[in-house]
Amino acid sequence: MTTVDAGSPNASNLAAAEQGLAPVIYFDFDSSLIRPEYHGTIDGYAKLLRNDRQRRLTIEGHADERGSHEYNLALGQRRAEAVRKALQLLAVNDDQLEAISYGEERPAVQGTGEEVWSKNRRAEFRLQ
Repeated sequence: MTTVDAGSPNASNLAAAEQGLAPVIYFDFDSSLIRPEYHGTIDGYAKLLRNDRQRRLTIEGHADERGSHEYNLALGQRRAEAVRKALQLLAVNDDQLEAISYGEERPAVQGTGEEVWSKNRRAEFRLQ
C-alpha cells in the first residue's frame, strides 16, 4: 500500500482543521450514503459555511478502482452530491457548493485489497 501525498493544505483548509473538521469522509462499497459517524463533520462544515457566506466548498467524490471508468465517475458524483444535499438541508446556500467527481482517477492510496479500496471510497472537502 502506497499513500499518495495530496499536497500541503491551503489557509482555508487549515481553518477547517483548526475547528477539528476532517478533510475527508469515507463510504461503504458501492454506496453514496453518508455514514452516521460523519454527521458531525457535515454539521461542522455547514456551520463554517453559514457563518461565512463568502466561503465556497468544493466536494470531490472518489471511488475505488473496481467498476468501469464511467460507473466510478457516476458513483463519485453521487457521493459528492450526497454531501452537497446534506449541507443544503443544513441551510448552506447552494451557490457556496460545488460537487465534482474524479471517479477512480485520483486514489488516496495505491494498491489493491479492501484496506486500500476503503481509503479510496471517499469525498474530500476543499474550502476556498
